[in-house]
Amino acid sequence: MILESALLNVKPGRETEFETAMRAARPLIAATPGFQGIEVRRCLETPNRYLLLVRWARLEDHTQGFRGSDRYQEWRARLHDFYDPFPTVEHFGAPIHDEA
Repeated sequence: MILESALLNVKPGRETEFETAMRAARPLIAATPGFQGIEVRRCLETPNRYLLLVRWARLEDHTQGFRGSDRYQEWRARLHDFYDPFPTVEHFGAPIHDEA
């Protein structure tokens, strides 16, 4: 499983509008083969900052499957205007476990 993460800095005063748009955009990403789940969490210390976590079966499910789709173009149109600055998206592999 691959974990995609991004810190989303939403333009101040647009948080409620962003949350509504994110809920409406969720089916666009969820329809992608390899999609395994999404979480968007609001920061307690910085109310206009959100943590985006998306679980994918493979890196290519995100980078090629979703980003190469018409659904991604709709996702961009609905959400990208909220961000300042534009977020850096990173992908993480399997968790590190202690071998006791």
